[in-house]
Amino acid sequence: MNTSDKRGPLQVARRAQLLEALQRDGVLRISDLTDALGAAAVTIRRDIAQLAAEGLVRRVHGGVALPSADAGVTVTDAPAAEEEPAAPASVPGDRSLGMLVPSLDYYWPNVAQGAEEAARELDMRVILRGSSYETQDDRPQLSRLVEQQGVNALIVAPRMDAPTADSTIEWLAGTGIPVVLLERTATAGPHHAVLESVVTDHALGAAMAVRHLVSLGHRKIGVVLAEPSPTRPHVHRGWLEAAVECGLDAGATVDALVPAASSPECDAALDDVLDQCLRTGTTALLVHADAEAIKLVQRCEERHLSVPGDLSLVAYDDEVAGLFSPALTAVRPPRGSIGRAAVRLVADRLADPERPTHRVVISPSLRVRDSSAAPRR
Repeated sequence: MNTSDKRGPLQVARRAQLLEALQRDGVLRISDLTDALGAAAVTIRRDIAQLAAEGLVRRVHGGVALPSADAGVTVTDAPAAEEEPAAPASVPGDRSLGMLVPSLDYYWPNVAQGAEEAARELDMRVILRGSSYETQDDRPQLSRLVEQQGVNALIVAPRMDAPTADSTIEWLAGTGIPVVLLERTATAGPHHAVLESVVTDHALGAAMAVRHLVSLGHRKIGVVLAEPSPTRPHVHRGWLEAAVECGLDAGATVDALVPAASSPECDAALDDVLDQCLRTGTTALLVHADAEAIKLVQRCEERHLSVPGDLSLVAYDDEVAGLFSPALTAVRPPRGSIGRAAVRLVADRLADPERPTHRVVISPSLRVRDSSAAPRR
């Protein structure tokens, strides 16, 4: 496909001006082009990447040169401190993707692995960076990926409850390069333009857990959710909708928020959950996430409650649920598929910039193990 056929008039005019200036001067700095063309550096880099892929220009350190310019040329007119960093050597067409996730040790490594696998298949490469669930602003890291690493697309799981979340989304929408959100959805601008995204249908996953427990004979099925978590509201919605669908009284069972398993307050909160189970006759729980589910089983053991004899349990995440004893029945989000789908969205966007916005929703799976069984009569 010839992507030039998909360019808008502004892109065509800007690139024509760039080529005209390059024919005149031979070598140009990116900083000069941003002033001359009135466009952001990231937009200029995107133009240069496309022109380089078509063989019309050659990227050099600090700027751009004609294909016939001397090999190894570097833009040296400006002091070193003012040089625009060149994008790193990459695959043909410089199809490098910046990826920012909030953790590199839970949930997200498998997402990143899936992205890496898809990138290799598509002759792309992923530049991975880790943030945290406590970060106040993702933009500095994202800006470095764009401005210093010269990536041609971003795959991001930004913190949506940060004070700067709205500004981050607006920044992403204005980069001029493809952006795909991971496990997040968002709109930007006065017309609420939708950003491309790949998400797990967490509500469906919760509903799958409820239906599994109902099939075993449970009628009082509660939910326990760790806070804070961007997944929590979706899991809660799925639990509630499935309970109503199955004719259960969600108000007559456990519906609890607990601190994360790492919190010193978690044990007391889980003891309160077990007290509520005994008081309401709750016989099964859906627990997000694995760490809290495991800790709840341990509290059951200390209180001489049997799992699944006295209380059936389904964990949500399935990072380590299958390694515990008893092995926990769990809902598994499609982490690898999420990463692979995000990279394919980027590749499709690079190939066809004018294609409609895509929002991909992928279903999780239920792994039935030893922590769920029929309730005692």
